[in-house]
Amino acid sequence: MAFSIALRGAVTLVIGSSLASAAFAGGLDRGGYDIDLLFDKGRYVFESGVTYVMPDRKLKNAKDINPADGNLNNRSRSTDASENYAIPYAGFKIGITDDLDCMADYSQPFGGHLNEGANWAGANNETEVKVRTNNYSATCSYKFDAGPGQLRLIGGGFYQEVSGYKSRLVYATPAPISAIYNGMGSLDIDGHGWGWRAGIAYEIPEYAFRTSLVYNSRVKYDNLKGSVDLTEVPPPVVPGFGGKVTSVFGSADAPDSLEWKVQTGIAPDWLAFGSVKWTNWSILQSIALCPSSTRSISCRASGPTELTSLDLLYKDGWTITGGVGHKFNDKWSGAVSLTWDRGTSDGYGMNSDTWTLGAGVAYKATEHVQFNFGGALGLMTSGKSGPVTRGGVVYGNDATYSFGNDLVAALQTSVKVSF
Repeated sequence: MAFSIALRGAVTLVIGSSLASAAFAGGLDRGGYDIDLLFDKGRYVFESGVTYVMPDRKLKNAKDINPADGNLNNRSRSTDASENYAIPYAGFKIGITDDLDCMADYSQPFGGHLNEGANWAGANNETEVKVRTNNYSATCSYKFDAGPGQLRLIGGGFYQEVSGYKSRLVYATPAPISAIYNGMGSLDIDGHGWGWRAGIAYEIPEYAFRTSLVYNSRVKYDNLKGSVDLTEVPPPVVPGFGGKVTSVFGSADAPDSLEWKVQTGIAPDWLAFGSVKWTNWSILQSIALCPSSTRSISCRASGPTELTSLDLLYKDGWTITGGVGHKFNDKWSGAVSLTWDRGTSDGYGMNSDTWTLGAGVAYKATEHVQFNFGGALGLMTSGKSGPVTRGGVVYGNDATYSFGNDLVAALQTSVKVSF
């Protein structure tokens, strides 16, 4: 039995349902990379949308374990760590020929924002951190007959910008020095790089069947640059750098990933879908930043010229999603999904396993215009953070804390125009 026409509305809901679920995956994942628009049957297709994420991560049982930089155990042992954020997306697809399709899109695949504040016992570790990326991508595919369906070869490239900010209490200055220096320090950095993607897909339109395997390369940020602001730190606390702003440089990689997706009609007006994604978050351990005056010397973690660092200590991420879609009538279709994302924190940090239930509906207002609405509710599992040793170096020895099972929610809306 053929499902291709009856299920077309439900197929589009796979995108909305999975996007809302993936918006708070592990590591610094936000929207990730998404090229599903490439498979749309329209000749010219434009889609734009936004996902708004509302995490509610709370830290508790915080303890300052390094009194050398000021004992903070008289401050609050709990804090709200998370900040709400929005993820925009825009893409345009064109069918150049019956067999050649291309798309261009803007997204923010990676990012994060934590804002614990200065009034908690772990302020020496972190008071705020914010990472943002802008990704500009072009992807094409060529399809040809193969057996009962069509084989599609996929390739493309992307340019990515990154910016980051981190602040922490470098030293808890006592009175009367605190009237002059509050002890806070901050880091601002930015960079850019290029990446590429390659993949393969197989489709049998008659049965609404499609399976794809797509690899996205690493993005090398070899030109990270920025500044460390220690103007609020007494000069003797950080000799040579305290009391002033210092320009810094460094390098890092955004992770590569491999994602397998599958969907198929299972009954009239019903579609099943699923995906498995691996993300190489373990390449992000400790990102060293060194004074620009030392560019002739290699800048490496715990090296002789390191001024500060972004310590992530991630392990690889795995994300598994499954769900069903259904066409209710010619105007309305819907989908639901369940996602498990393996946390990337490994004894340090708060990226624990997450379970997410996502749902979405599509309303086809006219032959050419469709509105998608999605949402997700997730459970971020409990855990704790403390000192971790990597390569003989101890990280996270400023503070320990724990966290319980916390909720996260997301709303997603988009509009698609095809002609």
